[in-house]
Amino acid sequence: MSSCPNHIAIIMDGNGRWAKNKGLKRTAGHEEGAKVVRDITKHCSLLGVKYLTLYAFSTENWTRPKLEVEFLMKLLERYFKSELPIYLENNIKFRAIGDISKFSKSLQKIIKDVEDKTSNMSGLTQILALNYGSRDEITRAVSKLVSSNQTINEENISLNLDTADFSDVDLLIRTSGEVRISNFLLWQCAYSEMFFSSTLWPDFNSNELDEIISDYSLRDRRFGGV
Repeated sequence: MSSCPNHIAIIMDGNGRWAKNKGLKRTAGHEEGAKVVRDITKHCSLLGVKYLTLYAFSTENWTRPKLEVEFLMKLLERYFKSELPIYLENNIKFRAIGDISKFSKSLQKIIKDVEDKTSNMSGLTQILALNYGSRDEITRAVSKLVSSNQTINEENISLNLDTADFSDVDLLIRTSGEVRISNFLLWQCAYSEMFFSSTLWPDFNSNELDEIISDYSLRDRRFGGV
């Protein structure tokens, strides 16, 4: 039987619908969702989870309305500035995956600054997928191998992914009732256990996460074996 997962990945879906259901602007859902990120991260840290990867902004999210994208960029800046003390107080390391070169210079600087200032933390590693798409990640990894004349095999591809420093995903969760993985960690989720919750992300909480982990712990993970 499996115990508490080493690596949890979450597709945080439903912010917009949560806001719409309450007669609010979509941005209000994103604001509320950011609060849940903090709560779930701290809870995973207490549980002893080693890696928590959260899908924060995909390569496809640029197609959203311009004002919403601009709001999300500002929200990210505010999030990092407010969360740095939380990371340090809770011994949490922060890492970003994805192509952050597409972000503003100021946001890139903030991301790198938080990574640097939390680099010596030894507890949970919170990984935010920012301008991330799994197909883009795999393409970039193969491109690196080709340009450096390395053999293209599973081991080398894994070593050149954004997640090279992390273990594969044990437990993948998607909120909001959608049942798909939306170009998220396709390589790393090859043998992950998957849970799809009908709860919209701003309503997701530690109690529901505990229930999912309890279910996960009862699963027999055979990784293709008998």
